[in-house]
Formats: sequence, C-alpha cells, structure tokens
Amino acid sequence: MLANDHLDLDLNRLLDALLAEQRIAPEAALAALERAKAHPGEHPLELIAAIGHPLGLDALCRWLADRVGQPFLAIDPLQVDLVRVAGLMSAAFAQRHGILAVAVDEHSVTVASAQPYQREWEADLSRSLGKAVRRVLASPRQLRQLRPTFLGLAHSVRGAGLGQLPRLGELEQLLELGARQTQASADDAHIVHIVDWMLQYAIEQRASDIHLEPRREQGHLRLRIDGLLHAVYAFPASVTLAMVSRLKHLGRMNVAEKRRPQDGRLKTRLPSGAEVELRLSTLPTPFGEKLVLRLSDPQQLHDSLETLGLEGALLEQWLALLQQRQGILLVTGPTGSGKTSTLYASLRHLASPQVNLCSIEDPIERLEPMINQLQVQPSLELDFASGARALLRQDPDIIMIGEIRDRETAQVAVQAALTGHLVLSTLHTQDACGAITRLLELGVADYLIRATLLGVMAQRLVRTLCRACLELRPQDRQACRQCRGTGFHGRTGLFELLQVSTALRERITHASDLAALRQQAKVDGLRDLRRHGGERVAQGRTCTEEVLRVCG
Repeated sequence: MLANDHLDLDLNRLLDALLAEQRIAPEAALAALERAKAHPGEHPLELIAAIGHPLGLDALCRWLADRVGQPFLAIDPLQVDLVRVAGLMSAAFAQRHGILAVAVDEHSVTVASAQPYQREWEADLSRSLGKAVRRVLASPRQLRQLRPTFLGLAHSVRGAGLGQLPRLGELEQLLELGARQTQASADDAHIVHIVDWMLQYAIEQRASDIHLEPRREQGHLRLRIDGLLHAVYAFPASVTLAMVSRLKHLGRMNVAEKRRPQDGRLKTRLPSGAEVELRLSTLPTPFGEKLVLRLSDPQQLHDSLETLGLEGALLEQWLALLQQRQGILLVTGPTGSGKTSTLYASLRHLASPQVNLCSIEDPIERLEPMINQLQVQPSLELDFASGARALLRQDPDIIMIGEIRDRETAQVAVQAALTGHLVLSTLHTQDACGAITRLLELGVADYLIRATLLGVMAQRLVRTLCRACLELRPQDRQACRQCRGTGFHGRTGLFELLQVSTALRERITHASDLAALRQQAKVDGLRDLRRHGGERVAQGRTCTEEVLRVCG
C-alpha cells in the first residue's frame, strides 16, 4: 500500500518502495522530501521526477502502474473520441477528483487518474452512466494539461447554442434553405474559443495541414501530421459552418461568398512569441464550404538545405548549380514532397543585398523579406506566364516561378534563362529525367532545353524513425508520446539530382526516349531516389517500408 489514510499517494511510502528496489539513491530521496516542503500541492511522482530522477515522470508512472495493477496510459489526444467522452462527466466532477474519461463503449467507460487508490467517485460515475468503470493510470502532468482542453472544448461546442441543421434532402433543397439556416455569428465567444483551440492544438501536434470538412450530420476535423491524416473531432454541422465563417473572416476572405473557391492568409502568434503563417483555401460542397489551412512551421521558416536532408556530395553539387548565373534549375515531385521548401531554402542561400530575387507564386506560401514576391491572380488575368514577363522588367538576377504548368509559362522560363537569368521552378514528374520529357510535351523545342537546362532535383519526403522510441523497451513503444506509437517523428528528404552532362544533352531530341535518358543519367553517376532511400535506411533514419511507400 503506497497511499496514506486519505488514500492519496504518500511520498514517504513511494520513496521507501523505490529505495527498496534500488531505483533511487538515498540523497535523491532526501531531495524529494525537501522539495515537498516548498511545493506542498505537487503530485508525489512529479516531486520525484523534478529532482532529476533518471527514469523520468512517464517511467515512474509505469512503475507505479505495475505496482498497483492498473494499466498505464500515455494519453494521445488524437486517439481519444472527444465527441463521445467529453460529455460523460461535468468539468467540476472531473476537476474535483482529478480524473478524465478517455474512452467509452457499450458496456464500460475508461477513466484515467493519477491517484490509483482513490475510489469514492467510481460508484457515482458508474451509476450515472449505467456502465462499468475501467481504470487506467496516467501522468498527473498530462491529466492537468489535457483536462481543460477536453472539457473546455466540449463546453464551447455545447455553449455555441447551435442545434443540428435540418436534414437535407436534394441539393436544390439545400440551396433554398441556405439563407434561412440558423448559423452562429463569427464573433460568438464559443466559436472564437473553438477556433483558437483548433489552431493551437494543430501547431502543438506538428500538423502541416488542417482539414475542416462539412458533412450532412456533422463536420469533421482532421490534421495531417508527418504526411498522414488523423481524425481529431466531429463537430455539429452548424458549428462547423460557423468555424469556417470565423476563419474566412480572419483570413480576409469574402464571408458572404460561398459558391466559389477562395484563398486567404492568416498569421497567429504562439505563446513563445513565434509566428505561424497559415494559408487558407475553401471549396464549396453540397453541405457547406470545406476549408483547408496549411501551416508554415516557424521552425522551418529558416530551414537550410542541410536541415531539409541535402548532405555531402549531393549538397555540394546542388550548391554548385546554384552558383550559375544563367539557366534553368527544376525541382520535381508530387504534391507535398517538399519542393517549395527546397526552392525557398535555395533562394535564402542565394539572397544578398547585391542580388535581386523575384518570384511569381500561386499562392505565396511563405513571406520572405529578401524576395520580391508576386502572387498569381486569375481574376486580374495575372498568371504565371504574364507574371514572369512582368518580373523580367524588374531587372531581376534570379527568378523563381512557382510551377511550370503550361506551354506559355515554359516558354517564358526558357526565354528568361536565355537572356541571362537564373530561373528556378517546379514540375510534377515522377523522377528527374521525366522533367525533360515533360518540357518536350509542353512544346519546348529540344534545342532550347539543351541550351538552358542545368539540372533537375527530384525529391520525396519520408518519415524518420522516432528517437525517443529507441530509449524505451519494445513493449513500451506503443505508448511513446513523441510519435503516438507510430514509430515515426518528423520527415526528411530523399533526393535525386540530375546534372545535365554533355552526353545527356546530346540525347535530348524531339523524340527522346525516357528509358534512354535514364540509362545515360546512371552512366553519368545519377543516384536515384531508392538508392538515396537505402542510404537513409542504412543510417538508421528511416525504414525500408517507408522508402517503398513514397518511392513506389
């Protein structure tokens, strides 16, 4: 028994047990007792962890869970069905007993607590819910941090004062009812709180994108983390529409316009003072506007090429190409492969007071003070081609064209390169050699490609192995808080750099064969994406399955 007469965990008894098992030194036990005098309300396990106990708080919680015969749970908010558990108990009840509901099914409710011997609340909760109570032990720090989030969000959703939308029949009925549907004002305090929670939570979870998706009965919130989408919450349909309105207002978009896609921007400041830029995009659907927010991680705003994954000889070769003052450099890959990050990092490397950097983007992903940025605006007949022509009249040294999508843009890029400019741009191709055939398909003459193309970088992003998992026992890795038990934390790049050699230039004709181009590139020393992925696996940074997932 590690509790006192009031069934609270007792610091002295915990220390005695740890000393008996030689898990703590006597001087550390004395330090914990001294700390308790200055922090009388602190949980005993936090007191022990605070003195520098080598196991750390989570490991101490696992040790305690084993001693008391309760499962330990490292709570992952993304794995908790907040919609189902948030209303199971009042905030006052949860706060008073230091508990939190984390799961519920037909027969039982799972409740997390950091006080395993306290049981006076179990009977009341079981009777009110008509379900058995299943207990798990969780970190007191995590419970303290998550309780306001879980319960406060539920309170705001209920307090929004919005009932479910009427059941929608055919699309025509939806359009007729649209103007009469009761919706919350974007200034409603509860909606403001929900939106603020969503943005802060997404940033804390390292999300790159937020998806807010309206449906017939309810809207869904999903976050993209390390390239994969995770379901987070399901809001009432009317609350979802009010959230979209709030975000459109913040992004300076036309709140009244719901029939056309719109783009906007938003900047938010973290408690640490770091600023995060968000790019907003709406899409009309039968049940309301779908909204996607892309977050620019403040930690990545000043990423160098090295931190993106370019290293060694590959980095030296790319930097050498960037030193050229005339020609075209292309970065290729599918959507979400990190092409824009590579372009921005390259431009930051080139930026200096002596150089005029200009870009035409759709939309501007990140605001860079050293770059003169222009955004595509179709409503003003400003596309990539016309924008690039306008930039050529601005005395540029280096031009970045966000994407070469059509023949006209490709021709402008080639002309800019021929007239003494370094042009950086992107293409959607499977590999580096595919960029050559893609330019030919767009109608660029083979002799112009031979005259202007300097190099092509193909890339993908792979998830990196979680370093925190390596410090845990295999049976504990599913509970790793850093990676949520996925085994991956963060991403790095795989790269394939094609330098256009003399021999390869001779093979670029109007009838170029892609297989022949690839063969020549290999002769010239090209390391393809899979080979680079194999090197990442050998370095212990990712796994074979992840390389095959992104490279095919």
